[in-house]
Amino acid sequence: MNIQFKKGVLELCVLTLLNRKDYYGYELVENISRFIKISEGTIYPLLRRFRSDGYVTTYLEESQEGPPRKYYKLTEKGRDVLLVLQEEWENFVNGVNLLLRGVSDDQE
Repeated sequence: MNIQFKKGVLELCVLTLLNRKDYYGYELVENISRFIKISEGTIYPLLRRFRSDGYVTTYLEESQEGPPRKYYKLTEKGRDVLLVLQEEWENFVNGVNLLLRGVSDDQE
C-alpha cells in the first residue's frame, strides 16, 4: 500500500481503536497490522503527539510478561477529533468512489 495512504489514515485507525478500549503501543501495532502493514516505529511518534495534543492520556499497568505497560486512553478531546476525522474520511471515500465509478457532475 502507498505510504502516503497509510500516513493519512493511521490517525483515524489509532483513534478508532482507542475509542473501543485502552491499548498499549505494541498491541495497537498488532491490531492495525492485521489490516494495514505498519511498523512499531510509526505508531510511537503518533502516540506521543496525541498525548501532547491532549487526545490521549496514559497510565501504567503491571504485566505478567515483563515490565509494566503504558496504556493509552482516549480523552473527550480525542473523541471530538475522531468524529471530525470520521466525517472527513467518509466524505473523502464517497468522493473517490464516485470518481472511480465514473459518475459525472450531472449524475450526482
